[in-house]
Amino acid sequence: MIVFGFIDALKDRRKNAVIGEIKVYSPTKGDLLRGRDPLEILRIYESAGCSAISYITSKHFRGDLETLRKICKETELPVLRKDFIESKDEIERTAEVDAKALLLIARILKVKTFEFIDLCHEHGIEPVVEVFSEGDLDFIDGAKIVLINNRDIFNPADVDLQRTFKLAPKIGAMKISGSGISRIEDLKVLKVVNAVLIGTAFMLAENTEQFVRSFVEARI
Repeated sequence: MIVFGFIDALKDRRKNAVIGEIKVYSPTKGDLLRGRDPLEILRIYESAGCSAISYITSKHFRGDLETLRKICKETELPVLRKDFIESKDEIERTAEVDAKALLLIARILKVKTFEFIDLCHEHGIEPVVEVFSEGDLDFIDGAKIVLINNRDIFNPADVDLQRTFKLAPKIGAMKISGSGISRIEDLKVLKVVNAVLIGTAFMLAENTEQFVRSFVEARI
């Protein structure tokens, strides 16, 4: 099975670059799987035309590495592992399950972000550096992909898409906007970034495939 690279997957101009996130649980919305198998969600995202997959392994969101391994094994789409990474060992574990990309949160790692970027590259993983404020931009050198998080991870109720519009012009790398995107109208952020990452809104949709496809195929 050929798995496409994370960057290349987001460059397909025939559709909107949408990263579908398989999210087990939300601290604010509760159980998001609702009895479904994560692999069932994966198939829906594939069928709907998502460019890549994201999965949260953090215990806070009730994720785990074994499920990530299964997802990576079962799809040709590149998979991003999201977690609150603070240990170098987690980079090795990410490589072992064949995830193609790993989230590095600049607000948490600070200056260590540079070292973790290099280690990801050494392990054949694409580092995706998450930023929230202008101060985080000091730690993105060496990253080819930057995720702008519209949500304050220390205050989850604080979500503002304007963060994308504010930070995107200051970033030279490939850009992803994530969090708070739940309506087709929110895809206006795609005018300043290369891709969007959507999790909760997709997981809560009544007709998931139809809803996801509407984002992938929307004209903006």
